[in-house]
Amino acid sequence: MNLPNRLTLLRIFFVPVIVFFILFPFAQYGIVFGHISIDFVTLPIVNLIALGLFALASITDFFDGYLARKYHQISTFGKFMDPIADKLLVNTLFILFSFQGLVPVIAVIVMIWRDVFVDGLRMLAAEKGRVVAAGYMGKLKTVVQMLTIMLILLSNLPFELYNLPVSSFMIWFSVMISIISGVNYFRQLSSLVMESK
Repeated sequence: MNLPNRLTLLRIFFVPVIVFFILFPFAQYGIVFGHISIDFVTLPIVNLIALGLFALASITDFFDGYLARKYHQISTFGKFMDPIADKLLVNTLFILFSFQGLVPVIAVIVMIWRDVFVDGLRMLAAEKGRVVAAGYMGKLKTVVQMLTIMLILLSNLPFELYNLPVSSFMIWFSVMISIISGVNYFRQLSSLVMESK
């Protein structure tokens, strides 16, 4: 278990911790974090805690790949687990936001459909002895989604102060990138899908 793979597993560990801070009813137990008011925008402190944890988890996504390439520690485990860790982190947050009414349900459904579709392609490729690492568009999708989640946790600050719905735009941009990257994976693996036994 090399360092890049440990960072990937650490990213997975962060997921339930972030969920805990977002969903746990602290007020019922007399724990009040309060909030920060910036002009007319109210930002709960618990959102900042979740943002900090999410940012740390997101940073591991960069370093696990960087270290694996730099020290030639790219492994089959890493190729499989890195995109799974990304999807667990990102999709869990989007599902929570959808539950809270912060993100349109249809946007989350489309992004999850895309991930299920791509995972099916990767499983098919694995059956054929081919390990498919995350491609450029797949990585771009993850980065865009992570930035979108950070904006939502920040209540669209600083753009909200200027009445610019950047987080809403980023949600649909994430959907678009998700679809494009899914199509790219299909094109890359179409020969495996179409081949007959």
